[in-house]
Amino acid sequence: MRLPYFKAAPSLFASAAMATVLGLGGALAQDKPQGHGDTPAAAYKPSMTTLGEIKVEIPGRKADDPVISGEEFQRAATIYFERCAGCHGVLRKGATGKPLTPDITRELGYDHLINFITYGSPAGMPNWGTSGQLSEQDVDLMARYVLMEPPAPPEFGMPQMKESWKVVVAPEDRPTKKMNDIDIDNLFSVTLRDAGQVALIDGKTYDIHAIIDTGYAVHISRISASGRYLFVIGRDAKVNMIDLWMNPPATVAEIKVGSEARSVETSKFEGFEDKYAIAGSYWPPQYVIMDGDTLEPLKVVSTRGNIYDEQTYHPEPRVASILASHYHPQFIVNVKETGKILLIDYSDLKNLTTTEIEAERFLHDGGLDSTHRYFLVAANARNKIAVVDTKEEKLIALIESKGATPHPGRGANFVHPVYGPVWATSHLGDDSVALVGTDPEGHPDQAWKVVQSFYALGGGSLFIKTHPNSKNLYVDAPLNPDAEVSASIAVFDTSTMTEAEPEFKTLPVGEWAGIPEGQPRVVQGEFNREGTEIWFSVWNSKDKVSAIVVVDDKTLQPKKVIKDPRLITPTGKFNVFNTRSDVY
Repeated sequence: MRLPYFKAAPSLFASAAMATVLGLGGALAQDKPQGHGDTPAAAYKPSMTTLGEIKVEIPGRKADDPVISGEEFQRAATIYFERCAGCHGVLRKGATGKPLTPDITRELGYDHLINFITYGSPAGMPNWGTSGQLSEQDVDLMARYVLMEPPAPPEFGMPQMKESWKVVVAPEDRPTKKMNDIDIDNLFSVTLRDAGQVALIDGKTYDIHAIIDTGYAVHISRISASGRYLFVIGRDAKVNMIDLWMNPPATVAEIKVGSEARSVETSKFEGFEDKYAIAGSYWPPQYVIMDGDTLEPLKVVSTRGNIYDEQTYHPEPRVASILASHYHPQFIVNVKETGKILLIDYSDLKNLTTTEIEAERFLHDGGLDSTHRYFLVAANARNKIAVVDTKEEKLIALIESKGATPHPGRGANFVHPVYGPVWATSHLGDDSVALVGTDPEGHPDQAWKVVQSFYALGGGSLFIKTHPNSKNLYVDAPLNPDAEVSASIAVFDTSTMTEAEPEFKTLPVGEWAGIPEGQPRVVQGEFNREGTEIWFSVWNSKDKVSAIVVVDDKTLQPKKVIKDPRLITPTGKFNVFNTRSDVY
């Protein structure tokens, strides 16, 4: 094997790294260097995206560039886009993961890069080499790749969007009344991640009403204000608009808004119901406002600009999450890298007005408090929660979450016996749950503070959930490296919480699913409309059996196990009523 270019740099693990390069790393791979380990975050497998299909060329070569062929560079770019860009950014500027631009990587040196790609780090870098997900040759290739200037994928603007835009059923040809007997308000839109589909499942009978082809790895489902239209967006930036009145429900319009994306939302303010939809992209960094009946792209706006605190330009500020305001005709757009929350007034697209709120890097996901006035969003790489008053249109608090990498989904609202109304988040990086007081009028001393922090099952949590009709708080841990923990759910009784450390019950949801093969992970609880039962995805690999387990909220016992050959890698679930009404 050819010894590749490398720059000498101090490394605690140089001998192990060089042994790996020389093909002698088999034995050494069994001994993790001190300071590395299989942490919950290190077990995380970023989602594949279609960015990897984009052909790129080597940027202008320099005399001291590593030896790399065009074919190798394309393979490395594909691996990077599919596995690394979600954390480190397409242009390697960093976000949840550290920046990997050549000025930094060359200072670290080849040995250091080999070591970290192979073994990972406690801060969240997966152990790509020792896990077997990358071969020694691929580790060598990626170390050389990140020593070079990053390639930029092509832009994706209005011409490309219009070329991809399809109206499958024109508005005038759609039903004028509901044509099926589905209880739409209790319908679940279930992401079938690796199949590129969503399943529409009845919340009462558990029947699958439809399986609909969508974009790859649907990230979220959102519902129009009227409840008629379901919008889903895949990580490949494809948006499907599904008419739930049709028999069976089906896609009536679709569009591709970029190369990679995460978020979609619809207008909810009175007088603008169903009028607009918005989608935000990771690449290119931008958002597009679309017609709410047809998905016709109306306005594309770039999010490139200056980081709020450094006041330096960032070429890749990705749109992380979007919500619709209940107080103004506005979309709440969270821009990850610049740390800005944008309140986009959609009442006049020609004279677009934007309120720019400086919050914190690196904004990710969040939700509204129980009154729908206050928006709480995690800047997860900075361990902060930003709070925006959507009525007054301003930032009112920036809170330390007291945990590592808060990852709330939309969070969970309930009334604490001691602290009053609170909003909860769990954490990806540790096993803690944080409760934030959300009642500035009734409980001013507790407002916008972490009033309580306590432990759940383990690190690697992605979602936390409750319901106004439930006294239970459910916390998952699907990214925990322990198979038993990742297949279980922690449940807290909110009615008995005190100032002391609350105890939890463990639900063996994976065991209840009765799946004999694989290592299924239990993820994202979602309540039915009434709040009497909660659904969990038992997420297995694509070639193995997955399931959905329905748990009775009162007895905490399994009520139904939904299995079907069509339920391939179920992950996110979105109840129509709860999603439309921001109930969480």
